[in-house]
Amino acid sequence: MFSWMVWTTPVAVFFVCIALMLVGMTVWETRAPTMERKGFLPIATTRGDRLFIGLMCAAWINLAWVGLGEKMMAWFSLAEEPSIWISLVISMLALALVMRKG
Repeated sequence: MFSWMVWTTPVAVFFVCIALMLVGMTVWETRAPTMERKGFLPIATTRGDRLFIGLMCAAWINLAWVGLGEKMMAWFSLAEEPSIWISLVISMLALALVMRKG
């Protein structure tokens, strides 16, 4: 079923993080319903909106990292492509920023 996808450890960790966030947000929302607020995003958002926007940002960061891996080797004179773990950390920090300040 999932044979088309390359299931490396970083990919699995990324999807486990997403699943845990969705479960956590569901529990949080049932215990304390959210209210819209205005942060640095140009619209008033709820926690669910910010989670969706943050997950989209995280996905784009990871896709850009994978797509630019070979170019980064040339730009920074690296012996091998930069680790995907770096993009996981960057994307989770971006998600946390959107969730907290968005």
